[in-house]
Amino acid sequence: MVQLNDFKLFDSHFHIIEDRYPLVPNQGFLPETFNTKDYLHRMQGYDLSGGAIVSGSFQAFYQSYLVAALRQLGPGFVGVTQLLATTSDEQILSLSADGIRALRFNLKRGGSESVDQLESLALRVYELVGWHVELYIDSRDLADLSPLLSRLPRVSIDHLGLSRAGFPDLLQLVEKGVYVKATGFGRVDFDVATALREIVSVNPDAPMFGTDLPSTRAPRPYADDDFQLVIDTLGEDLARKVFYDNAVDFYRLDSSAPKI
Repeated sequence: MVQLNDFKLFDSHFHIIEDRYPLVPNQGFLPETFNTKDYLHRMQGYDLSGGAIVSGSFQAFYQSYLVAALRQLGPGFVGVTQLLATTSDEQILSLSADGIRALRFNLKRGGSESVDQLESLALRVYELVGWHVELYIDSRDLADLSPLLSRLPRVSIDHLGLSRAGFPDLLQLVEKGVYVKATGFGRVDFDVATALREIVSVNPDAPMFGTDLPSTRAPRPYADDDFQLVIDTLGEDLARKVFYDNAVDFYRLDSSAPKI
């Protein structure tokens, strides 16, 4: 049986939570602390070469924690943040220099800009600093947004789109070049193995694996078995793409980034 560290991993989706930085209750929820030391301890045993720290709904438009975490984790790690539409070009350029590489719209839980700002803000940050857009959205809501998303230069969808009911709409976007985060397996209402096979059959470059640690509000938190599921479902060659190559391409990182 293969080991966790047999596969280089870029963890495309996880959260760092520090209570010494501002947190905003979302629907009455505040998470427990999960700092960079907690994360690295949990990831012992993996061949971790980098990852994407994603701002949660409870972090709203604050980036101080994110910049600090990126400095602690070092090369190979990038940030995904939520911005107000009124954020200045100077602020965006500064955040990009700090290692932030993507803009998140949390349409599932809020805490980010509204969907009315999606296209204009996405195009603005892409033109200014080359950031792509990441959406936390239930795939049942993709049909109405599909024409807009198809106009954007680079897009990813979190947690396999969450719902089987909207999965055909997700696959149509994958066919058009949208990436999908193979994350949050305990959040979805369908068989993950089947979904992974369907996605790679459309575009093997689309899925990017992530742990979703610390799995805030997930019905089931991340388990090492989720990593093994990808290998068992896709085979070792495709699994290597999903664990590392696809995300490195999507985040436009140097593939020689050092191991942490």
